[in-house]
Amino acid sequence: MDSSTGTPRRSASAKASGDHSHQSTGLSLCCRRYGLVDEARRLGMLVSMPGPLQVTPRLVVPEAELSWRFSRSSGPGGQGVNTTDSRAELSFDVARSPSLSALLRGRALERLAGRLVDGVLTVAASEHRSQLQNREAAEQRLVALLREAVAPPPAPRRPTRPSRGAKERRLQEKKQRGEIKKGRSGRHDD
Repeated sequence: MDSSTGTPRRSASAKASGDHSHQSTGLSLCCRRYGLVDEARRLGMLVSMPGPLQVTPRLVVPEAELSWRFSRSSGPGGQGVNTTDSRAELSFDVARSPSLSALLRGRALERLAGRLVDGVLTVAASEHRSQLQNREAAEQRLVALLREAVAPPPAPRRPTRPSRGAKERRLQEKKQRGEIKKGRSGRHDD
């Protein structure tokens, strides 16, 4: 920490490479400390929160049930591309999770059947250069998938009958359309 300006010191290599990852890390620490996480997200700032994932108001996945794996990402990255493990994989064991009720687990297993490997849902993110941003992206994807998977099914459609006015309008439109098509033919019957 630079005592004269109150800003964190950066190494010479970070200054030279133009690395700005300290800004998002400092931001998330600051936002957590002062309770500004929602405000920072509203402004589009990246805030990575360690801890449980809030899927729905009633469903929270504890951090202990999530497992992270990091590896080197393909694509651009400058000098650090071969030395930084920026690709993030987040796994969640849907089949054996104690945080899911039997009903929610059944729904999730049925709807995510094509994505599960031995009951485990894995989401990867590698589009960003920083691991922190890829972690946030993976968390968001996992939350979106789980939210969709455990959502209640839509209410069944109640069959209704068309009203008398709707039937009359439909028949009138059919007659008008028929007249238009009749007028297109080459012969005119008077």
